[in-house]
Parts: sequence; C-alpha cells; structure tokens
Amino acid sequence: MRNSSIPIVGFLLLCLVLVSVTEAEYLKYKDPKQPLNVRIKDLLKRMTLDEKIGQMVQIERSLATPDVLKKYCIGSVLSGGGSVPAAKASAETWVQMVNEIQKGALSTRLGIPMIYGIDAVHGHNNVYNATIFPHNIGLGVTRDPVLIKKIGDATALEVRATGIPYVFAPCIAVCRDPRWGRCYESYSEDPKIVRTMTEIIPGLQGDIPGHSRKGVPFVAGKTKVAACAKHYVGDGGTTKGINENNTVISYHGLLSTHMPAYYDSIIKGVATVMVSYSSWNGIKMHANRDLVTGYLKNKLRFRGFVISDWEGIDRITSPPHANYSYSIQAGVSAGIDMIMVPYTYTEFIDGLTYQVKNNIIPISRIDDAVTRILRVKFVMGLFENPLADLSLVSQVGSKEHRELAREAVRKSLVLLKNGKSANTPLLPLSKKAAKVLVAGSHADNLGYQCGGWTITWQGLGGNDLTTGTTILNAVKNTVDPTTEVVYNEKPDANFLKSNEFSYAVVVVGEPPYAETFGDSLNLTIPEPGPSTITNICGSIKCVVVLITGRPVVIQPYLSTIDALVAAWLPGTEGQGVADLLFGYYGFTGKLARTWFKTVDQLPMNVGDRHYDPLFPFGFGLTTYPTKY
Repeated sequence: MRNSSIPIVGFLLLCLVLVSVTEAEYLKYKDPKQPLNVRIKDLLKRMTLDEKIGQMVQIERSLATPDVLKKYCIGSVLSGGGSVPAAKASAETWVQMVNEIQKGALSTRLGIPMIYGIDAVHGHNNVYNATIFPHNIGLGVTRDPVLIKKIGDATALEVRATGIPYVFAPCIAVCRDPRWGRCYESYSEDPKIVRTMTEIIPGLQGDIPGHSRKGVPFVAGKTKVAACAKHYVGDGGTTKGINENNTVISYHGLLSTHMPAYYDSIIKGVATVMVSYSSWNGIKMHANRDLVTGYLKNKLRFRGFVISDWEGIDRITSPPHANYSYSIQAGVSAGIDMIMVPYTYTEFIDGLTYQVKNNIIPISRIDDAVTRILRVKFVMGLFENPLADLSLVSQVGSKEHRELAREAVRKSLVLLKNGKSANTPLLPLSKKAAKVLVAGSHADNLGYQCGGWTITWQGLGGNDLTTGTTILNAVKNTVDPTTEVVYNEKPDANFLKSNEFSYAVVVVGEPPYAETFGDSLNLTIPEPGPSTITNICGSIKCVVVLITGRPVVIQPYLSTIDALVAAWLPGTEGQGVADLLFGYYGFTGKLARTWFKTVDQLPMNVGDRHYDPLFPFGFGLTTYPTKY
C-alpha cells in the first residue's frame, strides 16, 4: 500500500505545480483583452521602486546598449538632433538599431517595452532620404488643416518605417517675437491659426474614437506614432525673443495667447506634452507645479505623460546642474513624468531613489508618473507589437509624400510684391525667355533650403545632406528647353553688363540654425545676400526669393526689387517654388506673421495699438495659373 501511494502523491504534487505555473503565467497586464486600467494596475503592483524609476528615465541612443536597458529598466530612449546609427543610414539600419535596444528592455523581469522618441518636426528630419516638409512657419501660411493632417499622416508612416513609435512634435508655440531662434517652429503669432494646425495630431496619431474620454491619449496602431505637444507653456513669448528666457505676461494673457492650442491637442488625444525651458513671470516651467500638475493634469484632465526637454531639469538652476538634487525634487514634484536625462541617467536614478526612500518625494508621485507612461505604452499597442518590421521601409521619401510636400511648398509661399507698379507684374515668369539668371547663396543649396533640424540639429549647408530638388534645379526643370539658364552665385557688375538676361531669380536668406543659435536682435540677412540683391536688381528685372525662418529686414532693398516672395524654409521639394514662379499654380499664401519695417518696432503683433508693419498679418498678393 505504501509503495503504491507514492505515484498518487507525486501526481497530485505535479498537478499543484502545473496549476501554480499556469496561474503565474497568466499576467493580466499582458492580456490585451483586459481593460486598460486593469492592465496598468496589475503591472504597477508588480513593479519594484527601481523598475518604476527606470520607466521615468529617457536616455540618448548612443548610451542605450541592451545591457543598460536591462540593468536599469530604462523606459525610453531618444535620438538627439543628428544622433543616427550611421551616416546616411537606411530605414533598415534604423529598424535594426531600435529593435536591438528594445530587446534589452524586453529581457527585463517584467518585459516592459521601451518607447523610442525622435524629433520629427518637419517630416522625419534626422533620416537620410526622408521627405522634408516646410517648417511650421510656412505651414501656418496655408491655413489648411486638411493639408496639415495629411503631413502628419505621411510623417507617421516615415517614422514608423524606421522602427520608431514616438515623435517630439508638434511645436504649438505662439511666436510673438521673430527675434526668437525657434520662430520657424511656430505656425503663427495668432493663437487661432496655431489651434487650427493642431490637426497634425490626428494625422500623426489617428482620429480619436467618438466615445473617448477627454484627455486620454490615443494612438491608432502600427502605422501611427505617439505625438508630443510642446513646449508647455509660453515658450514663444519670451522677452526680446531670447530662447529659454522669461515670458512676462498676465495669467489671463497666458491662457488666451499661449494655452489654447493645448486645449485642442488634449481633446484630440495627444499622448505626451513636453515642458518648456522658459519661465513664466520668473518661475521655470520645469519647476512650475501650478501649471504642470494644477492646470495641465488636474484642470485640463490630461492623462498622457509629461516629458522634460533635453536636460531640462538641469536648467532649473543657474548655472545648469548647480544643485542637481534640488532640480530632481523640483522637476518631479512639479509633475514631470518622464525625465530626458540623455547622459547622466545614473546620477538621476540615484538621486530620485534617495529622495523617494527618504520621503522627500512621495511614492504616490512616482506611481502617477509610471501610470501615465504605462498608459501611453498600452494605448499605442507597444506591449503587443514591441518590435518593428521592414514592411514600411518603402514609405521613407516616397513619391506620394514628396508630392504632398511640394503641394505644401506651393501653399506656403507668400507673394509680397509683384512689379514696380501694379500695372507691370513680373510674375508669373516667362518659360520661354531666351536667357535667365539664377543667383544667390540659397539658389543651389538644399541644406539652406531645409534649415535647422535637418539631418543634424543645427542643419547643414550644401547638397550632400539628403535627397531633394534645389530651386536652381527646379527652375531648370521648368523652363522651355530653348531657354538658357545661367547660374552665378555672386555675379559682379561686368558679368551682368556682358550678358543680356531677360530676368533674374535671386535666392538669398538666412543660413540654417536651431534654438539659441538662431536668436537674433538685428534680423538682417547676412552678406552676400544684400549685395547680391542690390547688384542684380539694380540692373535686371528680378524676383527675390527669401529663404528664412521668419520675417527679416528687407525694407532698404524693397524699391529695387521687382517681385518679392517669402518662401520660408521650404524643405526638400524646391520644385514647389518653381511651380508658382512660372504660373503652373497661383500664389494663395497669406502671412501668418507680421512683417516689420525695422527691428525697433519689435515685438509687434496683429491687434497691437501701435501697429505699423511693412506687410500686415494676412497680407499676400494673389496670382492665377497660366494656361500652358
């Protein structure tokens, strides 16, 4: 009897083991059929403090080895401006890199996927061969939310094609002073236009379902990306347009000018919000609990996660990083959920862990942050589809997306002058002129045409950065085969006299820049731009095409110019400029920014009492297509 009972006991023990294994294997957070909040709560209760704090950390790609992701349970990785796996890397190379990092995250105890973020602010701008759309300053001119939504959709496809599910876009700053180096990232000085342009969010993320609760993030699957409304709040209103400076404005002014686009973004299900480096009335936004937690989270009921800017908490103190423990406490207590600490992540992790263990920061604040981060990851399907495949690689720089960008260029140009008098318009230009001159520093320079935030953070000059069409080549593509196109970047007086040109296309403007490097108190076009305008327009009929990130000083040269076009920063599809110059399409763009006479007038915005612009907000001459 004793011997025969052993197999029975063994069988019962085996059953108990199988039952316990089965129970252990059923993890509610891994079951997509479970309600969202059930999944979040189930995962949160399983997490240690180290795992929670790891989720709050975003580090730079260059440090994000699989071992680092596994050891620290890192929640997010980013590419800084110009941070790429290899020069001119293919979409396949990007996918391979992102997946390798992701495998490190998936190998952790709980297998929580990391979320990879990148600045895709005018198309997938870090990536070689991607479609580069006009910067926001040009898109605001279009006042076309349908077009903007299509751009969001195209951008999402190109970003997903490289294995990335999260973009730091759109910038919904309301630039109130063009001296600001980020003014081209703003759609307009008018909050109403900026609100309209938030339609890029459903383009990036997908249309939010009708039954969705206000404030809950939404991302519609594997062809869409999580978006990021930035920079909260008031970044475009700083004194003298100085980047990261102080925005001095009343509470009512802040809510009526700088806040409205955030209402719209949240209603449209934006997944994340990035905090601004700037201050409001002397209080750093990264430390402003009233506006981050009190207003954004509690009043507007935003349920996605709040992310810092690059080393943003460091800059709470002056100089930056002077009192890092204070910066950690102030930033996390303000309500920032994910901290962009690209390089010094161990210092941040150690500091935050100490503060939680010593009750300086309550665990409830950590749980709020992690809940929000997990909510976005669950909503976007990252747990079900953590690894990217190669099914979308053909979307990068596709013909369809380039045609969309070309349409955006056409709709973003503003015709400011057309002829020395209304009776003698220069545009549209004749396709069949015998001989035409194309000149200027920006005529044959794709990098200048794209501006900052293109391939690198500050942008590049020249034509080797990516693929696209310069304005010179666009002109050559457009004129009649019998027309001779002569290119001379800086022609002298003798050259101009010895050639009989029918007209000249002069393309000048600003070199590329980003952020503080673009701050300018004089807003002049650098030489040889002014002298090129003066030399050519003094002797030949000329159309001047300005490639700039904002209005610039042009009044001194205006009388010598026959036709003047504000082309902003049009991106890779320069053919869209030629489409209008030669009358295939008409000019329709209207200024979304006031064009000043002198910088002494600044800041000057539509509605101001002493409003005396060179070209007012809403100005733009109209032409009609020529039938060829």
